[in-house]
Amino acid sequence: MLTEVIATRYVTPLREGGSLPGIVEADDLGTYVMKFTGAGQGRKSLVAEVLCGRLAQELGLRVPELVRMQLDPVIGLGEPDEEVQELLKASGGLNLGMDFLPGSLGFDPLAYRVDAAEAGRVVWFDALIGNVDRSWRNPNLLVWHGDLWLIDHGASMIWHHNWPTAEAAAARPYDASDHALAPFGPDVAAAAARLAPRVTPELLAACAADVPDEWLVDEPGFTAPGEVRAAYVRLLTQRAASVHERVTLGPPTADGPSRAPGWLTDWKESAR
Repeated sequence: MLTEVIATRYVTPLREGGSLPGIVEADDLGTYVMKFTGAGQGRKSLVAEVLCGRLAQELGLRVPELVRMQLDPVIGLGEPDEEVQELLKASGGLNLGMDFLPGSLGFDPLAYRVDAAEAGRVVWFDALIGNVDRSWRNPNLLVWHGDLWLIDHGASMIWHHNWPTAEAAAARPYDASDHALAPFGPDVAAAAARLAPRVTPELLAACAADVPDEWLVDEPGFTAPGEVRAAYVRLLTQRAASVHERVTLGPPTADGPSRAPGWLTDWKESAR
């Protein structure tokens, strides 16, 4: 189970994120990026953050440490920004914290080179979870102490917003043409060979167990949190086996990024 801490001070909002996450201090003297249940995306984005973040960690990908974070809405009374006040008031109770990486830099393909193996692992993982939010427009990647770190998985597993159509949605291909790491010739097949056998029902169940019950209750079509967890496990298990066969890597969109070192001039060659 994730460690639980108590938020003691709200420091500042991070306005780059659509859900208005904030930097907060906690009673363990740590500093965290806090994601709120009262944000527009609601608790399902936090479910995705926990399940996908924990799975990434178990597969050896770098994701900041996750914690359960208790919030007393009274913290918001002294905030001058009304939007922040309302968000804190709406998010009393259990929220999600991610370890703040001081001095980290946003990923820039012109400044940081990624080898094909690591790029393949990240692209394969994003295909597995259906992550639509790691494009060159918004990489959601940080460089910290020379290493690549993955953040912001709240927009993943979009199929869980409509469970009756989840089976069909989870079976769809994954277009990686605009992925932030597409310029580096990601070796998706090698990543699948290495990682797919590790995505077992047992591993997924352990990751899903870290999602708090209160974020899974009252889910339409389910009678208990355990049933919701089982649905995540079933879909991700099925997807892990063959998703690499449905990853497409075509030309980037017309308004694509500047060419990073290693960008293949013939995109068709990169897809072979």
